[in-house]
Parts: sequence; C-alpha cells; structure tokens
Amino acid sequence: RAAFAQYVSRSLVERIAANPAAARLGGERREMTVMFSDIRGFSRIAESLPPEQLADFLNEYLTPMTAIVLERDGTLDKYIGDAVMAMWNAPVDVGDHAARACDAALAMQAALWPLNRAWAARGKPTIHIGVGINTGPMSVGNMGSEARFDYTVLGDAVNLAARLEPLTKEYGVDILCGEATAAAAKGFVFRELGRVRTKGKDQAARIFELCGKAGAKGVPEGAAVAAWENAMAAYHERRFADAAARFAGIAAADPADGAARVLAERARVLADAPPPPDWDGVYEQRSK
Repeated sequence: RAAFAQYVSRSLVERIAANPAAARLGGERREMTVMFSDIRGFSRIAESLPPEQLADFLNEYLTPMTAIVLERDGTLDKYIGDAVMAMWNAPVDVGDHAARACDAALAMQAALWPLNRAWAARGKPTIHIGVGINTGPMSVGNMGSEARFDYTVLGDAVNLAARLEPLTKEYGVDILCGEATAAAAKGFVFRELGRVRTKGKDQAARIFELCGKAGAKGVPEGAAVAAWENAMAAYHERRFADAAARFAGIAAADPADGAARVLAERARVLADAPPPPDWDGVYEQRSK
C-alpha cells in the first residue's frame, strides 16, 4: 500500500493490498496503454517566470492532471519536467485501458480551460498541451539500478507514444494515438492522419487524431467522417489536387481544424511536385 499509494488510484491500491501477487514487480510483459503529455512552448514560459513562481505554476497544472489519470485507474509513471507519463493495465489489470487513457486525455484538455482563465486573470501565461497515446506489448516493472529504481514501462510501443506527443504540433492537433489504441478504445471518434515514420524508428506507423467521445458536441460524425475518409483516400491514391481541395473544404468549414489545414497544404505541395512512382505515402517526422 505504501509503495503504490503515490502513483495509483485508491481503488487500485486496495486491490493490490488485498492481493499482493497482482502487483508482481520486476520485468513483466503486458498489453498496456501509455500516455505522454507535454506543455507546448514551456521553455518560453520558464524564461518569463521567477523559479518560485514557475514551481507554483507547475504544481497548479500537475495537480489536476495527475488526479485525472488516477481517477481513471491509471498509474502515474513519472513527471519529466512539465511532462506527465502515465500508464494503464499495471500493476493490476484494467480491462478497458485504451479507452481509459483516451478519456483521461480528453479530460486533461478540458481541464485547461478553467486553469487558463484563472492564470489569465492573474496575469500568468496560458498554455496548450499535446498528448500522445499508444497501446501494445510492454515490459513493466522496477527498472534502474540496485541503488535506485522506478516502476515504469519499456518497449517499442512506449517509444511510439513518446514520439506521437511532439508530432501533435506538426499536425495541428491536441491528441494523437497509435493504430492499436484507435482499434481498442470503443466509444470514441478517431480520424486517420496517414502513415508516419517517427524519429529514431525504421518502420512507419498509422496515426490517428482522437476527436472526442462519440455523440459529443462538436465531434465529427456521419457526413463529416465520410468527407474526411474520402479526402484521405484521394491523398493515398495520389490524387493530390483532389485531396488538397477536399481538405481545404473541411478546413474552411472549421477554421480550428489544424489537421485539415496541414494535410491540405501537404497535398498542394505534392500536386505541384509529384513524388516518384515508388512513393509510399509515409511522412517523416521532423520534431522530437
């Protein structure tokens, strides 16, 4: 109970206390979901605030974000400066871990509104965050040295989630998910953004924007989903002028749709300078 109380929810702590074997420590392979969130432009914020005020600012931000993770039976892995790393389905089983991670990401974005209003009223900077989520096989347990270790996850699926978070800036979206997360999380709407070769990886991966819960206000459905799929199909079929027009139309209908603007411009560039015949449609990540 003492070991896990700081980074898992109370309900999970009680389950561990009742059945300690459920929290086996030391490398264990599990199917899990991991999430990385990060404040965009945090270095500029750090420059604008004295160290004491910066610490208070971070505490105000991290407190509700951590609560959101724990309320959804997630496990706080660690803080990395202003970043939050969380995981689901360890140290005990959480069956719908992909959906819980997606729900947490949406709640974190929603929680920024009251925080930003309060900070703006006090003359403090306002922020935006990017979130990357991925699901897959991972090794979880105590990692480190004999003198110091952390309960954390390792694996290729973890690395992809870490790369998806900065990729949100390149696509103009708030939350990006891997293909396995989009397939596993029921009750949510995702939009495919194509295939990306992330920094440090040889294999390309399909990535998806998490738009929101199905049926929620402002979340695309029906004709809007079909319009997006038709635009993506035109892009993959090398009908770049058609794809550019379709994505531009989506962006015109919703000026806040960052992904539509990004893909419209990318399709326009390819229409003007078509790629070679062996083009595989993969986008190379620029940021890390």
